[in-house]
Amino acid sequence: MIIGSRRVSTTAAPRHSVIHRPLRAALAATLATALSTLLACASLLASLPAHAAHAIAQYGEPKYPAGFAHFDYVNPDAPKGGTLVLANPSRLTSFDKFNPFTLRGNAAPGLELMFESLAVGSADEVATVYGLLADDIVVAPDGLSVTFHINPRARFSNGDPVTADDVKFSLDTLKSPRAAPQYASIFSGIKRAVVVDPRTVRFEFVERNRELPLLAGSMPVFSRKWGMKPDGSRIPFDQLAFEKPIGSGPYLIESYDNGRNIAFKRDPNYWGAELPVRVGMNNFDRIVYKLYADNVARLEAFKAGEYDALVEYIARNWVRRDVGKKFDSGELIKRVFPQHNGTGMQGFILNTRRPLFQDVRVRRALDLALDFQWLNRQLFFNQYTRIDSYFANTEWQAKGLPSPGELALLEPFRGQLDPAVFGALPKQPDTDPPGSLRANLLQARDLLQQAGWTYRDGALRNDKGEPFRFEILDDSGSAGAMEPIVATFTRNLQKLGITATFRAADYAVYQKRLDAFDFDVTTIRMPDVQVPGQEQVNRFGSKAADTPGSDNAIGVKSPAVDAVLNALVHAQTREQLSDAAHALDRLLMHGYYVVPHWYSGTHRVAFKRGLAWPKTLPLYYGAEGWITSMWWYEAPDASTPAAGKVPNKAPKS
Repeated sequence: MIIGSRRVSTTAAPRHSVIHRPLRAALAATLATALSTLLACASLLASLPAHAAHAIAQYGEPKYPAGFAHFDYVNPDAPKGGTLVLANPSRLTSFDKFNPFTLRGNAAPGLELMFESLAVGSADEVATVYGLLADDIVVAPDGLSVTFHINPRARFSNGDPVTADDVKFSLDTLKSPRAAPQYASIFSGIKRAVVVDPRTVRFEFVERNRELPLLAGSMPVFSRKWGMKPDGSRIPFDQLAFEKPIGSGPYLIESYDNGRNIAFKRDPNYWGAELPVRVGMNNFDRIVYKLYADNVARLEAFKAGEYDALVEYIARNWVRRDVGKKFDSGELIKRVFPQHNGTGMQGFILNTRRPLFQDVRVRRALDLALDFQWLNRQLFFNQYTRIDSYFANTEWQAKGLPSPGELALLEPFRGQLDPAVFGALPKQPDTDPPGSLRANLLQARDLLQQAGWTYRDGALRNDKGEPFRFEILDDSGSAGAMEPIVATFTRNLQKLGITATFRAADYAVYQKRLDAFDFDVTTIRMPDVQVPGQEQVNRFGSKAADTPGSDNAIGVKSPAVDAVLNALVHAQTREQLSDAAHALDRLLMHGYYVVPHWYSGTHRVAFKRGLAWPKTLPLYYGAEGWITSMWWYEAPDASTPAAGKVPNKAPKS
């Protein structure tokens, strides 16, 4: 999906089911993950002369020149109209607020439709961004600031013009303690926003960092009047609940019901419909989300015609369950769409804050116990490839032996690192002949013995006699899909004397436990990036490990990783960024912090007859956001779903 200047590849590495971390809030989490091509790519911006521009290209010139008509991957003549009905886009099964930028509570799905940013990325370039709210961008020659001029036509949904004061207010609010803590981390390199005049705002940086100009451009902008009472007093930002956001995006909240359904209508006065970066987009009059309690209910509801499009992440469902009379008649259609996103990392996340997982030999042993080849044959219909890198399917994936540039980053920490880090990359366990699960488990047993774990009295025990046992946590809405996978994994662990129990918790409880890092093992997907940058600091930096709600669920605290992250975000050239990314990948893979899962190079989508999409596909995209932003109904008629208005009722406490 495209949110402001952030390209959010929510399904960039299609997963077997529910293996991404639950969205802390619909837009809050996507911002942290969406630094993909937009945020991270700024790491390579060369020193730019001060000049106004419609776009900034990371390499060479932007694909689209000033005055371009529209992106190549949209249909500029797409008809407008109809109602698109969708189901839960994440594990979210209910919501209790409209503020996606705070930590507590669950934000409604679709709120990204209401917010925009100063610049927006294109979906067919890795490293170019174009003005959205801003019509000119000026990067200072010294790289210590960037200035945006706001388009005079830009308007909030209440009719007010978007001003530099609103931009400054948005930054100050997001960096404040009342917003989710990851925003303070993400925008830590921005010292302040300075109002130059009503339509000009300058972001000043703590230090020269090639990523920061685009990071500033990616920031969601909202009105200062959001949460303001008639008497002029203000509701504290972290207490905003069902106060409707005042943003500049193409959609407005039309109705909602009991925290389970929400409908958006296209703003008839949307200011940006004719912008080149918006032509051919936002084609539905209404977009409705219906939230179902679990995957089974969601699938059956789709087959019953309750909503219009289903992005299928479960291979078993795609082959065996996404079938029936409506598929046979053509009323429901299945289609596989290619994509070129990186995979991201997904898998069983081992919380290294727990003493049980602090020995790398133990973590490696657990990796050896997962039989991917068996799972792929028996459960996945051979539709997946094992993940072998945090940047798989991209040029940033480490390969072979460390390069001279990598060694220069790693050498200062040679005494602290496993010597294996300076050798070949580890290969994921394989059980296809001549490999076998038995051989892998024997190797795992040896590693566990080296770490002080031996089998006695019916269990694997340490020198204190304590048994090796842990809990795999998931949310109840996704437990059904993960259960056969976890059962296979735990059965293999039992052969080592390890007891792993599977616990499914209510989504709200699950999310709260993850935010507090109160878990042993869970399943998480770290969304892909086309070019790594600041988001990696929030995922693997030592400071983030101690910040509740951060993306460092693993708890990585490594001086070597911190040094490489610093080199990555301060890279001045493509070569420097490549060396830092490869070194980071090498450190993380040798750390065995995750038991990696799998990925696919396609999006599987089932949808109702009548929906259509552009002939030219984007290169880097998430299926859900692509559907909401660029699809349309060819001929809205009586068969077009009409959700009807949903009464405005807040969830019951």
